[in-house]
Amino acid sequence: MNAYRAAKGVLRHILDTYVRRRCRLEFEAQSFLRFNERPVEYAFLFRKLAELYPLRVLDVGTGMTALPHLISNCGPLVTATDNVRDYWPEWTTNRHYHVLDDDITETRLKDRFDLVCCISTLEHIKTPEAAVRNMFRLLNPGGSLILTFPYTEGRYVANVYDLPGSSYGRGLPYVAQSYSRRDLDRWLAESDGEIVEQELWRFWSGDFWTVGKQIIPPERASADTLHQLTCVHLRRSAAHEDRTT
Repeated sequence: MNAYRAAKGVLRHILDTYVRRRCRLEFEAQSFLRFNERPVEYAFLFRKLAELYPLRVLDVGTGMTALPHLISNCGPLVTATDNVRDYWPEWTTNRHYHVLDDDITETRLKDRFDLVCCISTLEHIKTPEAAVRNMFRLLNPGGSLILTFPYTEGRYVANVYDLPGSSYGRGLPYVAQSYSRRDLDRWLAESDGEIVEQELWRFWSGDFWTVGKQIIPPERASADTLHQLTCVHLRRSAAHEDRTT
């Protein structure tokens, strides 16, 4: 037993040394690329966590972020997922949290959650209807779905990266869709959901996400003023029954 404990201690020391070294290298290699939308999106999400205090939370599209770890620090039991094999050609382990390899459009998850969040991920999914349908299905009746994505009230865009004047993203192996009110209404009708709260934000001088000059800090907007991103809190009907069963 003493030999086992000694070996375990040596292994732990090696692993801790590696993690400290990696963190230091990342710290020293920092360089500024651009500001992004996370402050607005995370502020909306954590305000909702403070209002709802959900027990079980699902984060869809975690990637390499520390978001599920931050949510877990607030108390909830958190499950994190991402479509690792299909979306990430060179996946590196998320060292902040354990991420399940799951495609939300064909999810294998069986658990139910009080809150599902999907932050800046839905725009990259080719079949958003299937993704939203399954996120609603994984909610407990009355549960909340928090989504953020590029958005313009009156028009859908298949890939903003291909638009004239787009400031970045051209040539990336994935698209960034910009959804509209029609898309949102369709998802809600299919899943018997309702909008609890929606924010619209202006991040760019152009009509769509990534187009034009970046607006820093971003500005709150309305449906009849220029906007390119939405943060929306949806709720599953307490009387909803799965239509896929």
